[in-house]
Amino acid sequence: MNIVTPPAFSGGPVPEQIAFDRRELGVILAVYGRMVAAGEWRDYGISCLREVAVFSIFRRTAEHPLYRIEKRPRLRSRQGMYAVIGMDGQILKRGHDLKTVLRILEKKLIRPVD
Repeated sequence: MNIVTPPAFSGGPVPEQIAFDRRELGVILAVYGRMVAAGEWRDYGISCLREVAVFSIFRRTAEHPLYRIEKRPRLRSRQGMYAVIGMDGQILKRGHDLKTVLRILEKKLIRPVD
């Protein structure tokens, strides 16, 4: 009886994973905290993939995300690597500075007082 060993995997280096750094998460969670305190949002999810990092925002846990904040470093030199995407998949705001991009969500918090 012969023991057969599988050949070593030669697929090259494992691709890096895109993630939000501490500063970026601090900015995102500050906006998220204000919206939770206002009763607008309830849950979030973070996905770190090969080409994109996604912070998904939910009104209820069992729903589709209300908004997605995406970081795509490949778009850094073009439209900007940060984007806020609505529930319907439409890009609401894109840019190079995360705080500027997240202002679109701050506008949702400001409402007229009756």
